[in-house]
Parts: sequence; structure tokens; C-alpha cells
Amino acid sequence: MLISVYIPFLVTVTLAVLAPPVARRLPPRPAAPALACAALVTAAGWAGSLALLAFTEVAQIPQVAEEGRWSVSALRSQDPVYALVAAVSTLVLAVCLISLGVAAVRQGHHLLRARRECAELPGHTELAVLDDEVPVAFALPGAPGRIVVSRGMLRCLGDREREALLAHERAHLRGRHHVFQSVWRLTSALNPLLRPVAVAGDFVLERWADEEAAERVGDRTVVAHAVGRAALASAGVSGPAALAATGGLVPQRVRALLAPPPARRSLPLLAGGLLLAVCCASLANAASESDRMLDSAQWALCTAHAGTTSAPTNRDDDPGHGPRGRCTDPGRPERGERHL
Repeated sequence: MLISVYIPFLVTVTLAVLAPPVARRLPPRPAAPALACAALVTAAGWAGSLALLAFTEVAQIPQVAEEGRWSVSALRSQDPVYALVAAVSTLVLAVCLISLGVAAVRQGHHLLRARRECAELPGHTELAVLDDEVPVAFALPGAPGRIVVSRGMLRCLGDREREALLAHERAHLRGRHHVFQSVWRLTSALNPLLRPVAVAGDFVLERWADEEAAERVGDRTVVAHAVGRAALASAGVSGPAALAATGGLVPQRVRALLAPPPARRSLPLLAGGLLLAVCCASLANAASESDRMLDSAQWALCTAHAGTTSAPTNRDDDPGHGPRGRCTDPGRPERGERHL
């Protein structure tokens, strides 16, 4: 446990440093779910490691030990975690869980507001054109989602560029990109080290929509011009940053569209999968070692109780005893049992 419990932290740092530049070079369609999966696994590993480190200190509280029926002294003698590390882990875990709760409430309000705005838009078609000279264009997730474009934005673009813009926003809705955004926002709230992954994820979503628009229009240059003109037209205009054609790092998006489509690379995905497998295996090993430590502390209390009592005890409510009131050595099978 002393080593394996810290491996998820190292995996998180590695992911936060390497994932953003690697994801920008991968085809965006597979890169987005890969980033979401990596964020979920590392966020769970981060929280699990913090919980295991915090529990080593919480388990030594007399009231908790009495409820769990284990020996505090035996647990303290086997505990490989310093009290300061356990205390800091407890504090960090509490702050991260509060941050996750706040982010979940905000994200829920954001999605509800988007659905409400969808219902209030004029018309019943997928496209809603606002009679506004302010150039804006974005997609609102809902059931179903809507594409919102102002007349001011349409006047800034040519016919084929308008087609590219609508194809871009339609790709956001078809790919349910708001779900990926929710995953990255919640995981980065739970684990602040994943914020670079969330930023890279938003960029990948825009690139995903750009590539789908290029496939629909059949001309990457037209999509690049549409993205650049839309960004220039809406410069300085405050509007929805999520699922907008003008979101992300526009110069990098335009540069990518003017280049050939990114080549498929399986090695980075395989390496990332191996890294996540190491994270899961180390966390499982740390949890197993923690459980074995608790079993040993329970056995120590059981043997101490058996040595200090003169009358035989066979009660289910006797603390420190196993099933049917018997002391059970966690490292040795009972009579009549055998390991396969």
C-alpha cells in the first residue's frame, strides 16, 4: 500500500502533462472519448487514493475502531502512512468533494437553462435564426437540440461558409458534445490537476466539429474561412462559449483545417490505456492491502479478548469475533475449509 496508493497521483500528473499535446495531434473523433475515459479513471483513482490515505487515520479513532471491531494499537503499529499525510489527504478529499458537488449543481443548472432556451426559441425546426445584428452562432443541447444563428452572422459569411458553419454546429449536436464537456468539468472539479485535460478536451471537440463540417462540405479551405470569418466577426461579443463555432484556439483550428486530415495513430491510445490499467491495478492493490491490514487488526483484538476472558464466548454481538462469535485468523482457513 505504501507505494501503490501513490501511483494514481503519478498517473494523474503524467496525464495532465502529456495528454493535451498528444490529443491535439490525434484525430479528434477518437481523441475526445479517450480523453473523457482517461479523465474519469484518473479522477476516480485520485479520489480513491485520497480516501485510502485518509481512512488510515480515521480508522484509528476509538469510536470508529469500536464500531469496526479492530484493535487501534495493532492498526497503528501496521499503518505505513504518516499522520500528517493522512490528515492532509482528509482535508484535500473533503475540499475536492465539495468542489465536485458545486460543479455538479452548476452543470445541472447550465443544461436546464439550455433546454429552457431551446423551448423558448422561435420556430420548431433545428435552425433558429435570431433577428439580431450581433454576430453569434452556437448550438444549444436539448431534446432535441437547436442551432442558433443571428442574421448578423449570416451576413458575414458566403453561401458555402454558411453551410460549413451549420455543419459545424450540427456536428456538436449529433456528437452530444455537451456530455463530454460535462465529464471534463466534473472530473476537473474533483481533481484540479485535470484542468489542462478539460481545456484540451474543449479544443478537441471544436476540431471534431471542424472535421465533420469539412467532410460534409467537401472542402477544408471553405471551413477554415468560415471559422476564421466567424471568429473575426464575433470578436469582442460576449456570448455562449460552449459549443460555439468561434470557440477554442481559432488560429490552431484554421491551421489544422488548411493542412491534411490528421493521421490515425494507435500507439498513443494504447500507451494511455496501459497507463490507466496501471492506475486501476495499483488502486486495487492498495485497497486489498488496506483490507488485509484491517483484518489483521480485527484478529489482534479477537485474540486479545480471548486471552483476557475466562468464560467461553459464543455470542454474535461479542466485538472482535468472526461469524457465529468465533475468532477467525485472516491468514489461515478455518477447520473444514480449504483453499482451491
